[in-house]
Amino acid sequence: MVERARRRSLRAEAIQRAFDIVVASMALVVAAPLMLGVAVAVGISSRGPVIFRQTRIGKHGEPFECMKFRTMRTDAQARLAALLLEDEEALAAFEKDFKLLADPRITRIGRLLRRSSIDELPQLINVFRGDMSIVGPRPVVPEELGRYGSAAQIVLQVRPGMTGAWQVNGRNTTSYEQRVRLDLDYALNRSLQGDISILRRTIRCVLKPELGEAG
Repeated sequence: MVERARRRSLRAEAIQRAFDIVVASMALVVAAPLMLGVAVAVGISSRGPVIFRQTRIGKHGEPFECMKFRTMRTDAQARLAALLLEDEEALAAFEKDFKLLADPRITRIGRLLRRSSIDELPQLINVFRGDMSIVGPRPVVPEELGRYGSAAQIVLQVRPGMTGAWQVNGRNTTSYEQRVRLDLDYALNRSLQGDISILRRTIRCVLKPELGEAG
């Protein structure tokens, strides 16, 4: 019984990995011209590297460098520190959800890239490397992991995703607690059919961002 369950788990993992590679390959071919254009636009619009790399927590708690197109100014940390020092409401919001609605660190082109999720296209490389999946829980920074509590042990059994249940169920309007519940539910009930459904809904949300914000 145990051996049969182990084989079934390994087979599901192999199918998931094949799905990731096929989708990432197709997406890279289609998105290559767009990614080149975005790279040029980011480089021209503000000083700093085109690609932003940040340590995130992956499967089994292994850290990895998550890649995005840079959407923030190079002095982002200094701007954030100054804002949180001066604005108590901003400090409370950031401590609650690790995000700001009117974030002064984001560049003009960065706001457009984030709204359309185009800034996340370089994560296709993370998928190829095996750091991430196309669909999965949110890739959190180390400082966030403690907020997952006991759910972290379950969520970290799967690779984080470029998109996931959080992306198609409210996105920026969900509370942190709701995001944790969505990630936990995905980790407990994931399936290839479910991933395809989330991927389809993600495409609709990218084409019409208000769908993702509304849930």
